[in-house]
Amino acid sequence: MPIPLLEFTPTTQNQRVDGYEVPGEDTPTIYRLANATSDADIDAIIWAAYRQIFSEHLILEKYRQPFLESQLRNRAINVRDFIRGLGKSDVYRDEVAETNSNYRLVDISFKRFLGRATYGKDEQISWSIVIATKGLHGFVDAIVDSEEYRQNFGDDIVPFQRRRFKDRPFNLVNPRYNDYWRGRLIEQYLGGRSFYQVVRSGQAVQRGVRQAIPANFLSMAASVTPGGAEYQRSSDRARNIASSVQIPDTSRESTTPPPTVKPAQVALPYRYIPGNKTT
Repeated sequence: MPIPLLEFTPTTQNQRVDGYEVPGEDTPTIYRLANATSDADIDAIIWAAYRQIFSEHLILEKYRQPFLESQLRNRAINVRDFIRGLGKSDVYRDEVAETNSNYRLVDISFKRFLGRATYGKDEQISWSIVIATKGLHGFVDAIVDSEEYRQNFGDDIVPFQRRRFKDRPFNLVNPRYNDYWRGRLIEQYLGGRSFYQVVRSGQAVQRGVRQAIPANFLSMAASVTPGGAEYQRSSDRARNIASSVQIPDTSRESTTPPPTVKPAQVALPYRYIPGNKTT
């Protein structure tokens, strides 16, 4: 028996109320399959879906999904199924799902698939249970098949951020720079070990302290040691040289008279004007 979705209280967000704003640069562009009449229109829909779901404005060749693109171009699937396929792809799993906790995965997925942020921690907890019980594919199916998705995007509209008035677009938030992801990289690099070890009973304190330092720390510290004795000798030598330097006395008055510069007569332009007398 599947676990039902836990109840949560929606919070006030600007996409839940009707707006009367004048269209501008923040107004989203709606990509609709029903309005596509050429291959260029289909290409625009595909790239818009890549930007929204993968958060990549320059799509790498290895990120592309040629099978899904072919089905969409031949109208074998609609836009909603194309978005579903991108969410279930290995790219989304590797670049988004595997780099975040379930709570943050819910928040990022809602921003990209539903065009809104989550309603606080309660909704994240509620949908993280769906991830734990149904996996990533079941989680994507639950979002794409939800009533909220159908009401806002239907079968032929690429999801977009609804009514953005502040901050950056949702699809520009990069999940790979989160604290959780950096912690996972450290764990993978250490292979489950820790930088520090607990002092065991019966061991000397000094030995325990040495074990608590990473193996390469002592060699690294020795390589950057400035060398106090050598620095002191160099400093004393510089002071001795500076004290023995004779500075020439330039304060006396010179007995040689300065050279005299006489003004030279210059032929100005007005001297050549007819009717002007020259002296």
